[in-house]
Amino acid sequence: MAPPLDAETTDDLLRRGFSRRRLMAIATVFGAGAGLAVATRGTPAWASGGHPDPAPSAKVRIGANECWTGPLAPGQAAAAAIIASSNRYSPHDERGDFVRAVMSVEGVPEDHVAAWPGSSDPLSRCVVTFCSPTRGLVTADPTFELAGRTAEWLKVPVARVPLTKDYTHDVKAMLAANPNAGLYYICTPNNPTGTVTPLADIEWLVANKPEGSIVLVDEAYTHFAHVPTASYMATAGKDVVVMRTFSKIFGMAGMRMGYTMARPDLLARMMRYDGGMQSFALPLPSLACATASLTAADLIAARRGEMQAARGVALDHLKKRGLSVIPTEANMFMIDWKTRPASAMQTAFRGQSIEIGRSWPIWPTISRVTVGSMAEMEAFCTALDKIMA
Repeated sequence: MAPPLDAETTDDLLRRGFSRRRLMAIATVFGAGAGLAVATRGTPAWASGGHPDPAPSAKVRIGANECWTGPLAPGQAAAAAIIASSNRYSPHDERGDFVRAVMSVEGVPEDHVAAWPGSSDPLSRCVVTFCSPTRGLVTADPTFELAGRTAEWLKVPVARVPLTKDYTHDVKAMLAANPNAGLYYICTPNNPTGTVTPLADIEWLVANKPEGSIVLVDEAYTHFAHVPTASYMATAGKDVVVMRTFSKIFGMAGMRMGYTMARPDLLARMMRYDGGMQSFALPLPSLACATASLTAADLIAARRGEMQAARGVALDHLKKRGLSVIPTEANMFMIDWKTRPASAMQTAFRGQSIEIGRSWPIWPTISRVTVGSMAEMEAFCTALDKIMA
């Protein structure tokens, strides 16, 4: 049974237009064991929003935007060292150490940082916290779908706006699509295109959005792109939430670590549904690994260089084959097969024991492929030649 919502939260949700019938569902999501409750009730399970690789037996797995290798060496060492102390909730001040690491890297105050078990939980929380039946969600198309799925489950309006001709978020069209939205979701670099939306465009949306609405900037892939980030917006008193995850370049998808940066009052609203416990429910090995990894700037740069080299080999090969690829700055690329359905190409690659990514409804002939190791991308190119033959 879902734990009851407190009176303040209940009043807030009713005032925003949610029916009492929806209150029980929201309590289920944000009560104890939220991830399990959501997953077992057919609602938007946190991890499944990214469609994990459906073929784990494939020899080459380049379909789920995972990193091709595990956590950075300092992170692995820190995680291993703290396992013996995991009988304690907090042997020292592990969460504080993590927050201080974020502060040093991002230049944000302590009270502007919240740690989470991954980024799917805070992403869905933003939808529940800031959207309502009268103030919906605006998102790009295509983009990471979890925000849209959560909104649909909540029965709040969703507007999906096509990307620009340069494959960036069309912020003016997004505002026009719902001038009274509760949340505008920007994923940059975008999943699945790997394209970066200029910070100037995001600043325009923040300056012109309706009063009280929030702009959520999802920077899950920003370390692959190595471009200026939106963290400064979180400290400028703006209605902005910036979100990061350790699932990508840090190779920690299975360890579930992430963080958000925002004004303290926005973070408090996101945590209100469970008293903030989700932000503290972090496994010690994951915390330690993330803290040690976040400040390893040289290793992050080296891993980014490995990705760029492997991506370059694949993109050069695709160009030689005459295939169109959307320009990308992240660890993924989109291939347009023109007359061939993307689903058929995914099946063909599975026949070569290679699991590539899926397509999006708006682009049925375009497949997303994750950049793997150099060896994996060479195997991808060999399989492509066999399939095209």
